Amino acid sequence: MRIRQLNHCMYQLQYHLVWGTKYRRKILKHYVRMELIGALLRVQHKYPDWYIVQVNTGEDHVHLLLEIPPKYSISEVVQKLKSQTSADLTKKFKFIEELYDDGNVWGVGYFASSVGLNEEQIKNYIEKQNQLELGKDITAEFE
Repeated sequence: MRIRQLNHCMYQLQYHLVWGTKYRRKILKHYVRMELIGALLRVQHKYPDWYIVQVNTGEDHVHLLLEIPPKYSISEVVQKLKSQTSADLTKKFKFIEELYDDGNVWGVGYFASSVGLNEEQIKNYIEKQNQLELGKDITAEFE
């Protein structure tokens, strides 16, 4: 994971997000997956401080590894991702629009897990704090 920087903070936050299709319908075929990835990248383009690390899907769910700054809540991010991708997929594929007459491709809810460093790395990092020189790049400590 990279250490990112904003004007007044540094952060290293990655989240594993998972959500499913409504009624767990198996609509995420290979050609739909490609459009979904494009839709996710368009959302990322709207929010350039978000970084999609990895995307994978089953036929009825999405796994996403995402870096976001601390100014965004997870629920806000998931809402934006799900609503925009849902709109894009229903617009692109007639069969999806017919399956979901309300326009919502995704089921209610999601799973979110923070991806963190292991305890030993954190202990070593804290232990070495007095030894680090000001301005030294410490990113390698976490790899």
